[in-house]
Amino acid sequence: MAASSATSPATLPQTDGKIPVTVLTGYLGAGKTTLLNRILTENHGRRYAVIVNEFGEIGIDNDLVVGADEEVFEMNNGCICCTVRGDLIRIMDGLVKRRGKFDAIIVETTGLADPAPVAQTFFMDQDVGEAARLDAVVTVADAKWLTDRLKDAPEARNQIAFADVILLNKADLVSPADLDRVEGQIRAINPLAQLHRTTNCAVPLDAVLERNAFDLDRILEVEPEFLEEGHHHHHDTDIRSISARIEGEVDPEKFMPWISNLTQVQGPDILRCKGIVAFPNEPKRFVFQGVHMILDGDVQGDWGKDEKRVSRVVFIGRKLDEEAIREGFEGCRV
Repeated sequence: MAASSATSPATLPQTDGKIPVTVLTGYLGAGKTTLLNRILTENHGRRYAVIVNEFGEIGIDNDLVVGADEEVFEMNNGCICCTVRGDLIRIMDGLVKRRGKFDAIIVETTGLADPAPVAQTFFMDQDVGEAARLDAVVTVADAKWLTDRLKDAPEARNQIAFADVILLNKADLVSPADLDRVEGQIRAINPLAQLHRTTNCAVPLDAVLERNAFDLDRILEVEPEFLEEGHHHHHDTDIRSISARIEGEVDPEKFMPWISNLTQVQGPDILRCKGIVAFPNEPKRFVFQGVHMILDGDVQGDWGKDEKRVSRVVFIGRKLDEEAIREGFEGCRV
């Protein structure tokens, strides 16, 4: 389903010519559909193709609907996947052929879904990866009920952990003190996401769309402390974040095998990871990000002439061995 407007396109960042894809997630009733309707009806001049797997096979233009009855199974490597990935690849292939008729793609996942299989699609399938890029995972959270969902719904916790942008929605239904408490719970799971308190998902669209969440300049814009903050970790009942830094360069012949092995061995427990590292004799920063066992990285953005070359990695996941990760990363130091 493509939404269009007659006004001239808004000036939003374009990086590499690939179609930007926003994954919209959030637990049942949080307000995903409210945000989607806002995106499709505001007068922004952008045209969006929308893929949904919430409502079943209903009559949407060009059948851009992923079936709601997902068959879940466990692969040998322990990574939970589902048929949604195959359907998404099929639909994406069709959309790529219609390139030029829309500016960006929004994938709305079912409220009961783990966003990982959708996010992984953009790194695992070569054709999809060459034509489109995962721009950001946007999670809508219900300020009134999130505390309960974090206790009884692992999917809700995963959706928070995977997010690049979080809308803490229905903020008008709770007291300021409760809002602060819920935000604290979110930050304990995911300290890196951009967070907005909203009512009826009222937020500037450029705060959630075409964020270039994995573009270095964008990372530094929304997380200026990314290269400056000391290593830290946040405890939660089962999901935590761990970050480590090296004041200097890392050896790519040590770092690449280390990060590859870490994500292969602990991939099922690593929900998200990203980092910026300095390689010797490389004028550009190496930026990487990953979902479970899938890694994507490239050099981008020159180190400043007088800038301190600091290498930093961040992992969000379950049962992560903080000491082992820090020691492993330290072992990559030049």
